[in-house]
Amino acid sequence: MTLALMLTGLLALILIDVPIAVALGCVAVAAMVLTQGTDILPNVALVMFDGSTKFPLLAIPMFVLAGAIMNSAGLSHRLIAFASALLGFVRGGLSMINIGVSLFFAEISGSAVADVAATGSILIPAMKKRGYPKAFAAAVTSSCPGSGSSRSPPHRPRPSRRSRRRPARPRC
Repeated sequence: MTLALMLTGLLALILIDVPIAVALGCVAVAAMVLTQGTDILPNVALVMFDGSTKFPLLAIPMFVLAGAIMNSAGLSHRLIAFASALLGFVRGGLSMINIGVSLFFAEISGSAVADVAATGSILIPAMKKRGYPKAFAAAVTSSCPGSGSSRSPPHRPRPSRRSRRRPARPRC
């Protein structure tokens, strides 16, 4: 019952153009009051602060900041120029440039979020300008960073043959 009310309230708030973060917060507070009563209200701020200080949530803005710094330093433009020199002459080359830049950027930053933040603001408008559909440009830009680092060589060394051999038997 509470879940149905939460989803209904969330959809209603989103339909009246309340920002999603505010809508989620309002629905969460309403669900806490509905399930635990009004005595929980002094703890709402503590629960929200505790939820916002989790490490994965703190890492996302830092990766976006890293992407913005790399973008303002000109790294994104240099990577795009390099990938354009490699792939720009091919038909459909701009989408291949997007994939190539994502591959290089994923290795540099190690974050798909930073990759999209740094290259998406440049490549999506360029793709729309050259006639690519908006949905295709967004799909290529958002799907490449996650797969880029998985195709490149691993960062940790592989075990050597010597470590795979069985240990010698002790002699009696």
